Amino acid sequence: MSTPKIFESEYRFCLILWESGPINSTSLAKICKERLGWSKTTTYTVIKRLSERGVVKNENTIVSALITKDEAQVSEIDELLEKKFENSIPAFIAAFVRQQKLSEEDVKELYRIINKEDK
Repeated sequence: MSTPKIFESEYRFCLILWESGPINSTSLAKICKERLGWSKTTTYTVIKRLSERGVVKNENTIVSALITKDEAQVSEIDELLEKKFENSIPAFIAAFVRQQKLSEEDVKELYRIINKEDK
């Protein structure tokens, strides 16, 4: 099953939920007001939309995430790779390193990740 699409403002909401959840919807609305400047109505609308798409669950006013932050991030990367890099990880990495200065520690970490994945 694929991870549902989470749009940018929804992702910022999800960051709060991943950090604070499961949480009462009233408390969540207060946090969203403080951090995102959202009204209670906006927060409840986002909860409803994300519930309909299977991203969150709202049961007895307790809101909890149905997908993890890692799942959301992987889904975004997969979409980016497909749309912009024709599913080529080397092309993605090449474009990234052309624009970013990698430290020696970054390079070592990338080697470690690649070698771990090979095993």
